[in-house]
Amino acid sequence: MKKELGIKPFLFPMPVLMIATYNEDGTVDVMNMAWGGICDHDKVALNLEASHKTVANIKARKAFTISVADIAHLEVADYFGIVSGNNVKDKFANSGLHAVKSTRVDAPIVEEFPLTLECEVEEIQPEGFRVVGRIVNVLADETVLTEKGTVDPTKLNAFVFDQFQGGYYKIGEKVGQAWNSGKNLIKE
Repeated sequence: MKKELGIKPFLFPMPVLMIATYNEDGTVDVMNMAWGGICDHDKVALNLEASHKTVANIKARKAFTISVADIAHLEVADYFGIVSGNNVKDKFANSGLHAVKSTRVDAPIVEEFPLTLECEVEEIQPEGFRVVGRIVNVLADETVLTEKGTVDPTKLNAFVFDQFQGGYYKIGEKVGQAWNSGKNLIKE
C-alpha cells in the first residue's frame, strides 16, 4: 500500500552538477546544484535562487560550465554546496582544485572533474531564476572514455543526490552526506 506524501520534489536520482563561472574580479566560483539537467539535445536548464553568487556571474558573463564531479572529489563538491560565494570571497582557492579558461565560453573548466559541458546562456527566465544554456562543447578526461571515445559511466565514478535523505550515492551506494562531508574544508 502506498502512503501519500504530499507535494514534494522527490525524484531519484538527482544529478550533482558543478556550475562554474567567473566572479567580477576574474576569480573562479563553483556551485554544487541538483536542480538542473538536460532539457534538449543541445540545451541544459538550471533552476537557481536569484540570491546565489553564481546567478550574478551568469548574468554578467552569459556563460558557465557544468561539470560532473567524481567520488574522488566528493568532499570538495559538497563544500561547493555548503559555502556561498557571497560569504567567502574566493571559495575556489580553498578547494585545492585547478581551473583553466574555456576556449569556447567565458567560464572556467575545473581540471579535476572528469566531464564538463561548456555552455552559453540562451535564455534567462526571471521567475525563480531559470537559465537555459546551449551546450557548445563537451570535454571528457581520456580516463573515462571507452575505446570508441564515448563516456563510460562506470569509469566516470559520478554520484547522485538523494532528495529523500540528503545523501550522495554511487549506483545505489551511499558515499557521503550532503551539507556535511565538506565541512572540514570551511576556513574560518
